[in-house]
Parts: sequence; C-alpha cells; structure tokens
Amino acid sequence: MSVSKLISNIKKNKKLPSNIRLYLIDKDKHYFLNDGVLKNGFNSKLTIAKNRDSVLSAFSKMAFLFDEIIRLRIVQSSNDSDSAELLYLLNLVPINRKIRTFLDWKVFSPEFTRDMSRLFEVRNDTVHCISISDVVYNPKSTIPLSSVSGFKKFSTDFQKAWKILLKIYVTEQQKIDLEKISEIL
Repeated sequence: MSVSKLISNIKKNKKLPSNIRLYLIDKDKHYFLNDGVLKNGFNSKLTIAKNRDSVLSAFSKMAFLFDEIIRLRIVQSSNDSDSAELLYLLNLVPINRKIRTFLDWKVFSPEFTRDMSRLFEVRNDTVHCISISDVVYNPKSTIPLSSVSGFKKFSTDFQKAWKILLKIYVTEQQKIDLEKISEIL
C-alpha cells in the first residue's frame, strides 16, 4: 500500500484510532496523525528569516523529525505508553547524541553527520543569545550570521540538509507496515 492510499483512507475515516502516531510525507505534502486527528505537517520547503525566532523554529522542525525517525525505528506507529515514555526520554537526549546515534545506525553518512553537527552548533549558540548578531556559522571557516553572505551560506546549507533529512525520513517511513495500519483504521 502506498502512503497516498493510506492518507486517502485516513481522510475517509470519521473516527480515527488514538493509538496511532505517524508523521507521513507524501510527495511534498506532510501529515501528522496523532491522538485520532490528522493534521497538516510542515512544508517541504522551509523559509528561514534572518532573525532568532525563525532560525530556532527551523531547527525545532528538524529536531522533531529526528525524534520521529527514532520513534519509527523503536515503536513504529504506536501511540501507547511506550511511545509517551520514548518521547519523554528523547527530550532528555541532547541533539548531538541523536546525530551521533544516526551515524551509528547508518541512517546518516559521516559527511551528513558532520554537516548536521555544524548546523546544530548554530542552534546551540542561537538558544543562548539575544540576537543572531552574536552567532557564527563554521562550515569551513567562521562566518557571522549577521552578515548577508554568512546568513545566505547558513540558509543554503540548512535548506540542503533539510531536503536530505526529508529523503532520509521517507526512507525510514517506507519501512512502516502500511497494510497493518490500514487494517486498524
């Protein structure tokens, strides 16, 4: 069964089970099924403005997908107590450990792991500052995010990483037994 067909079945169902939690990507459309409700997910293309809130928002979307990849690998589509307990634990795990875990699991390549680590250094600095004027990005040489060229380089690298992460997520999503989920609906 395809993701498109599953989403179609979900949309037709008046009463969705609350024990399923899934973030689904179908082409450029994203959906989040949680607690018996289907909602629209993130956009496939993220726009990052040159301000602290926008940068942090983009990173939170990326971190959400990290957690969803881990959930898929450990509890699949479950929204039972095991899922809640896992989400609790995931909130305690630093992002750099999640990135390293993806490398260990061979979900991320060494190059992508390095790129993500560099990007998330920006997130860490942004969390602890008032303005992105105080933040630098270090892809090969240090560049300030406050400069036009620095922010453009960061934004371009972030967009590239987001696209790769979406492809990785879709690969992990393909491991879901969609037939089994459809039977529950």
